Amino acid sequence: MGFRTISLSDAVYRRLKAEKRSGESFSDVISRLLQSKQPSLLKYAGAWKPLSPEELREIKARVEKLRHGTPAR
Repeated sequence: MGFRTISLSDAVYRRLKAEKRSGESFSDVISRLLQSKQPSLLKYAGAWKPLSPEELREIKARVEKLRHGTPAR
């Protein structure tokens, strides 16, 4: 495992120290905080629910049109 030295302002250090859990390294804290910032796909679950059936059909038709107009990889 490699190590890097980074500079932090006193304010950022205090914030990281406040987030640090017992037995956790600062690398662990930073890793945990970065992972928690990734959006969950569950956030978008049901996002299309308020749309009417007609609106959903229109969206699906446009998606299909885009798929057929895009070259395969």
